Amino acid sequence: MHETAIDTAQGLRLVDGGARFGLRSATATAATLVVDGRGAVALERVPDSDLWTGTLDDVHPGDTYHLLVDGPVGSRYDFDADRPLLDPYARGITRGTASRWTSVAVDDAFDWGGSTKPVVPLDRAVVYEANVRTLTSANHAVPEHLRGTYAGVAHESTIRHLQRLGVTTIELLPVHAFDSERWLQEAGRENAWGYNTLGFFAPHAAHASEPARQAGAQAVLREFKGMVRLLHEAGIQVVLDVVFNHTAEEGLRGPTSSLRGIDGANRYRWAPDDTYYDTTGCGNTLDTSVDAAADLVLDSLRYWAREVQVDGFRFDLMASLARDAEHVFDPAHPVLDRIRTDPDLQDVLVIAEPWDVGPDGWRTGHFGARTTEWNDGFRNTVRQFWLTDIAQERRTGVPGAGIGALAGALTGSRHLFGVDRGPLSGVNFVTAHDGFTLHDLTAYDRKHNAANGEDDRDGSDDNRSFNHGVEGPTEDRGVRAARGRSMRNLLGTLFLSAGVPMLTAGDERSRTQHGNNNAYVVTEDLTPVDWSDDEDAESMTETVAALTRLRAAHPALRPDRYGVDGQTTPGASRMRWYGPDGGPMTGEWWDQPIHRAVQWFVASTPHDDDEPDDRVLVVVHGSGRTRDLTLPAPDDVTAYRLAWSSEKHRDHERLRPAGTVFTAYGPGIHVFAIV
Repeated sequence: MHETAIDTAQGLRLVDGGARFGLRSATATAATLVVDGRGAVALERVPDSDLWTGTLDDVHPGDTYHLLVDGPVGSRYDFDADRPLLDPYARGITRGTASRWTSVAVDDAFDWGGSTKPVVPLDRAVVYEANVRTLTSANHAVPEHLRGTYAGVAHESTIRHLQRLGVTTIELLPVHAFDSERWLQEAGRENAWGYNTLGFFAPHAAHASEPARQAGAQAVLREFKGMVRLLHEAGIQVVLDVVFNHTAEEGLRGPTSSLRGIDGANRYRWAPDDTYYDTTGCGNTLDTSVDAAADLVLDSLRYWAREVQVDGFRFDLMASLARDAEHVFDPAHPVLDRIRTDPDLQDVLVIAEPWDVGPDGWRTGHFGARTTEWNDGFRNTVRQFWLTDIAQERRTGVPGAGIGALAGALTGSRHLFGVDRGPLSGVNFVTAHDGFTLHDLTAYDRKHNAANGEDDRDGSDDNRSFNHGVEGPTEDRGVRAARGRSMRNLLGTLFLSAGVPMLTAGDERSRTQHGNNNAYVVTEDLTPVDWSDDEDAESMTETVAALTRLRAAHPALRPDRYGVDGQTTPGASRMRWYGPDGGPMTGEWWDQPIHRAVQWFVASTPHDDDEPDDRVLVVVHGSGRTRDLTLPAPDDVTAYRLAWSSEKHRDHERLRPAGTVFTAYGPGIHVFAIV
């Protein structure tokens, strides 16, 4: 068993046939641990601290338990000595009898079989964002009882698919135990994404297979660890999307299940009028300026990294975690520093969603060393270039912008991250769990969210999508071909750009949500990855596989440093920019929307003598008009061979001498190897 770095005074720990328990509350006046069928113990407060402790004999794995906590009356307190509460450190959570949820004692023992965490250099990482439930729920290659489960994610057919795609890292939507929001429950609906955490230590039981659920919380945890082990044995990292910014207790009138009833005055952010100061839009915000709340976050991270052996974390609304006692974002916040420097977290990926909905909440580029941030600017730029601008060109004859912004995205968004951090500070993405799928970006001009039950008010109206002339499904071959080309352009830009690429599960199979861009509450028939035999899906899968192979083969496309003019920077890419005529780019070519074509000659700078030089030419043509482009002829290049193109049926074997004409027949991206 791996040694855990967690503070053993927190939560329930099985010891010598009994249990030791610890709880932190600065405002409680009494606290009791109740183990169903075993007894109860009044916890005693440790002098001069906020820690309450106690021990109880005859406690075993599978026993359910809860807390009873009493305290003062006041606007920031919600104590009730008779209300069962969850242990904030519970490693198992199940449906309760005395309350909706109850904690479960578990034994952490597990046979890891010698498996170790895969070592994946960040420049070689390919991230695949997936929902445990919807990834395999419709996959008939997975046994029926394992579909939509942790075991389904680790099934051999799923792993083969990930390996074919070139995925190195699977990023799972929240798997901490979660609940549906009260308004969804009252409407008979459920939260399908999981951004509504009940407890930060227990895996979500509903994502386990039916046999594991029936066997109890320990079997659920064992299935989760088994998934991690099998993915590791296949060389695939596991990253968890973690939601520490708020909890399922919602607003002041929401359900009190744990923290609010234990010490709500010191767990959540408060406004001067004794209402919650909410920077998440979910009713409450965890106050990480309070030590006990910050420790809860760090203890959870250590537990999953060490005991469950996960490889990293993507922090939902991470800007909320970095606000100080006055609710102001602080890039040097102690929580951020602890996450970056904790000895038990040095081998994990730290990925930030670098914003929240509070004042001054968009903080992309401000999270510092050891943090890789979701780059929403990349998403917006790439969608705009390949979709919105092309749509405008169809309507008016002139696209909306030149090519300069796309060039910045291709080269790693230096303006966001700066020379000191480098391009691997950004996670590039075109789609994510929220928003349109890749297919729907090319098939819908507007959202269609009626299925969510909010009269189409929810979800973003700024999608930067283009339906190519028809809203929704069509049998028109021309429209379908144009949509396919656009999807390949978007994918090509994603995998050819400097930074860490992230693909959303199902985009490689042209998954549709029928225009829904906020599908967190919709039914199973709308959101799962479609695994049925389909020519378009197979073609798009091979597109992704070809692009990840290309990226892996060319270090020039995945630099870990930004170059500096006049200096040789190992790990950076050296770039030369050519216009459509094969000559150097000019200001006119960069800025005028009518041109929208560039040739990007990029060469690697090896870290050492053993690393080979690498050079490629990337040609971007961002117009629907056919255009002849003269391939550049620098002194050290004699010929090119086409390595990949978003246009189908191009001649890849043909040798093209430098200085000859290459015809682009529409909006497209093309990669040439140097011969």
